[in-house]
Amino acid sequence: MNNLDQLLAATDTVVLDGAMGTMLFAAGLVSGASPEEWNVSHPDRIRAVHRRYIESGARIVLTNSFGGTRYRLKLHNLQDRVFELNRAAARNVRAEADAAPHLVLVAGSMGPTGELLTPMGNMEFEDARAAFAEQAGGLVAGGADLLWIETMSDLEEVRAAVEGVRSVTDLPICATMSFDTNGRTMMGVTPAQAVRVMKEWRLAAVGGNCGNGIAEIEAVIDAMHREAPEVRLIAKANAGIPQWRNNELIYDATPPVMGQYAQRVRQLGACFIGGCCGNGPDHIAAIAEALQRPISADDLAALLADQDAGNGAEPAAARERSRRRNRD
Repeated sequence: MNNLDQLLAATDTVVLDGAMGTMLFAAGLVSGASPEEWNVSHPDRIRAVHRRYIESGARIVLTNSFGGTRYRLKLHNLQDRVFELNRAAARNVRAEADAAPHLVLVAGSMGPTGELLTPMGNMEFEDARAAFAEQAGGLVAGGADLLWIETMSDLEEVRAAVEGVRSVTDLPICATMSFDTNGRTMMGVTPAQAVRVMKEWRLAAVGGNCGNGIAEIEAVIDAMHREAPEVRLIAKANAGIPQWRNNELIYDATPPVMGQYAQRVRQLGACFIGGCCGNGPDHIAAIAEALQRPISADDLAALLADQDAGNGAEPAAARERSRRRNRD
């Protein structure tokens, strides 16, 4: 039994962490600098972020390695330090996870390369696969429990990442895509298509992250669960919709709002629940606390009404009647 199986044996719903970039900018990272380089130059600040998320209730914590492929690191002239920076990223979380009083898993974050695969772009599939394998090697060496492919738009790039990971390790893999273009990814992938394709790759869980706020992620989870109810789903929504205020990007969802979101996406079928951009430790603490309680009758009624509005009244009502019959 791997560590993810051990965690899932103890709980039906796993709390994930929140944003890394949001926290690092607050800690002094300047725009245009490499967050990954901070794994080596400022490990104390990185570890402090991870520690706060663990203290807030996160049971899976993502490494500070979202831009850790050679393609993204090249923007900072760090392409020759892929292994070093990814290993350091995993070690920073590993130290904090091992110090926790309960099981906390280290998830090696792997974001998109920023390149387009042929024929739309110039990146060959095998080059992408090799880049993700290189990154995964560093994350595994640093102590990752699983690999976390996130914020993807192209299913072929997800496949390249999955194959790259599996060329260096048999650790579990999770993957999320960002459905931020009228309910599709930038490359036109729908939630139903994404889960239908990715479930064939035997991933531990799939889902959505980032995007255009809470309602979008709720719709993603609903669509994925309808398409493949047997698949474990991940919800990692931004803290609402960002707004510019006094030359600062502010996310409008408060911690209580994110707690309500957590209950709603759990009801819709998600079992890995956390936050993306704009979410800090207070948001994750609210999510963790909310998931200790069942959704209220009023919130359940509102959720069913929202589903009725988007999908027709009969499916949502029928599902709720069935759920109550099974419960009773």
